[in-house]
Amino acid sequence: MFSDNLTDRLARVASITRNMVILLDEAGIIEWVNPSFEEHTGYRLKEVIGQSPRDILYGPETDPETVTRIRRQLHLGQTFEEDILNYTRAGKPYWVQTYCAPITENGDVVTGFVVIQNNISDRKHGERNLRIAASVFDRSHEAILITDRNNQILDANPAFSTITGYSRDEVLGLTPAILSSGRHSPEYYRSMWHSIEKTDHWRGEIWNRRKSGEEYIELLAISRVHLEEPGQFYHVAAFSDITALKNHAKELDRAANYDELTGLPNRQLLEERVNTARSHADRHQRALSVCYLDLDNFKNLNDRFGHALGNQALKTLAKRLSRALRSGDTVARIGGDEFILLLQNDNHEEVYQRVLATINEPLMMGEDTLTLTASLGITHYPEDNADTEGLIRHANQAMYSAKEKGRNQFHFFDPGLDEDRRKRRDQLAEISRALENDEFMLFFQPQIQISDCQLVGFEALIRWNHPARGILAPGQFLPAVENSHLEVPLGQWVLKEAIHQMNAWKEAGETLAVSINVSAQQLMDRRFADYLESYLSSHPDLNPALITLEVLESTALEDTKRASNVLARCRALGIQVALDDFGTGFSSLTYLRTLPVDTIKIDQSFILNMLEDVNDRAIVESVIFLAQRFQRPALAEGVETMAHAKALRDMGCHFAQGYGIARPMPATQVLAWASQWQKKRLAGANTDLLEPLIAGSKGI
Repeated sequence: MFSDNLTDRLARVASITRNMVILLDEAGIIEWVNPSFEEHTGYRLKEVIGQSPRDILYGPETDPETVTRIRRQLHLGQTFEEDILNYTRAGKPYWVQTYCAPITENGDVVTGFVVIQNNISDRKHGERNLRIAASVFDRSHEAILITDRNNQILDANPAFSTITGYSRDEVLGLTPAILSSGRHSPEYYRSMWHSIEKTDHWRGEIWNRRKSGEEYIELLAISRVHLEEPGQFYHVAAFSDITALKNHAKELDRAANYDELTGLPNRQLLEERVNTARSHADRHQRALSVCYLDLDNFKNLNDRFGHALGNQALKTLAKRLSRALRSGDTVARIGGDEFILLLQNDNHEEVYQRVLATINEPLMMGEDTLTLTASLGITHYPEDNADTEGLIRHANQAMYSAKEKGRNQFHFFDPGLDEDRRKRRDQLAEISRALENDEFMLFFQPQIQISDCQLVGFEALIRWNHPARGILAPGQFLPAVENSHLEVPLGQWVLKEAIHQMNAWKEAGETLAVSINVSAQQLMDRRFADYLESYLSSHPDLNPALITLEVLESTALEDTKRASNVLARCRALGIQVALDDFGTGFSSLTYLRTLPVDTIKIDQSFILNMLEDVNDRAIVESVIFLAQRFQRPALAEGVETMAHAKALRDMGCHFAQGYGIARPMPATQVLAWASQWQKKRLAGANTDLLEPLIAGSKGI
């Protein structure tokens, strides 16, 4: 038996030790725990007295087999040692190493147990990490090599042997230099080791050699691992064989950037090279040429000899073109029989002649010898300051111009001409928006009968009420509309608006005739007569005889027979027809003879100078004479003075319009003007009406 003094000392030891101490009775029930137990578990002494350890310490991940062994050993009263996972009061797991010894009396009677536990969670976690690391080392598909500070190999994993062909035993004690392919310079390796010395890491691609002598490329990462001992470190190298990946990348690059048939760059790679060439030209203030080459009539060759021989011909021509260019130039195939050439700093016609001559060289097609030709379009940068896509498009446009010149030719793109086309496209887009936004309006210019100054009608003249530039005259926008997709829609708007205005005047109590200009494209549109008939039917109270369609004589009508049929159908509806600007074109007499015309209008360009220019006066006299012989009334445009009006009257001209009578006016002013004109006309009924009316027209 211990003395009381010794017992006190042992109790003091149990109280201050960092180990957890638990006293159990003979049935394994807790009688006492030390303060360290309370600190580790969160349980207080009074909470655990009378409890079994398994009821408070074990949790869901505690190993059942370990628990069974502990219970059996307690039952047998044996000393044992076990590692077991316990849980704190808060539910946090922790590992303990448990040592349990029985307390006996009289040498064999067990009266209780002393349990001493150490927290070994850190050790357990370390062991787990080591097991994971060992598993990764053994099972990794990446080769892993460990070397000491002298770069001698200490260990290598199975993947290393798989990739290199060397077994682990073969390389232990050697250096990784046994893998060297000899491809890299000493400077390459010095740079690598400099990075490791400076940052403890290096990553990159490197060529090595297998045991068999086969070269391969690997993605390598080297890390320097420092231990706690001063100056002690190791190197861990991990690498994977990326040879197949690199080869696949090359195949993908070739498929993405090169033409499968000829091996030439395709359009994607060409565009990249043009981008680079433009930047280089900008930096060095140099020029370059983009050329679009298309074989002439290559389809006929394919049809005659078949696609197999056709493809062989393309491959031959691709090789010839590549040999004909200088280093730094590019020839690309962008599909079919079309090639693009990128020429650096070159603007000599001899080069383009040489390219065409290369195509002209005799070509064997089976047993036949053929000579091919090509058309070449060229644009120069930076004279043509377009982007890459624009340069290619412009060269293509020039190529079509070369074909139009007769093939086997080259043609240069004109940036100035393209700028005019671009401006026209922009203007057409603006006009289209204006048509949608209802920005156009009609002005009306009076037409009178010269003999008695009677008002016979008005000519409808289009104006553009531009939101920024104000009222625009026809000459400021109609030239862009001519021969465009907007010519018919705009003409239909004029026709519809003029008839609508006539109907509005009629409802206001005035019946006024209106002349409406019709372009050749509008007249030849297959829907023109149907559209006109449909619109007239929607205004049944309007007399069609009050409508005159003015057809420009200066506009070429490709099919006069069809034009005659269309105009005849219009006249059958009751509509009048006038031949406008007579004498300014090349088909005056043909139109006068062929087309069903009611009135001939003399162009103002002859009227304005006829008093000073004998030739213009002669033309006016001739037109009036022709009108009389064809029994058609004549209407003179551009009448600005009393002298013009009197001269025309003396020549036998029937009608007139011009600034001398009135300028074109908005529809809102027409009725007031017509009323005032009629009052002046009636006031001078017993005198020569021409002079006072013409002289006073500016005030009307």
